Amino acid sequence: MDPEKKSNGALVGLIVIIIILIIGGIYLWQSNKSPATNTINGQTESVSTTDSTELDTLGQEVDVADIDVGANAINSVQ
Repeated sequence: MDPEKKSNGALVGLIVIIIILIIGGIYLWQSNKSPATNTINGQTESVSTTDSTELDTLGQEVDVADIDVGANAINSVQ
């Protein structure tokens, strides 16, 4: 009778899968770490400090602007 050989194939496969999952997790973590980068339809769009300042200024102008156009829906029909 021959002694039984132990097969470590399942253990090696499990270790390889765990390593692949860890590498994928690190990749996703690093790619989502940058808050100033947006991905839209597969295209990466970076927002610079100048663009951010201009957008903030435009937002403040819209908040301050008087948008009353003088329309009154209730009294407009006579």
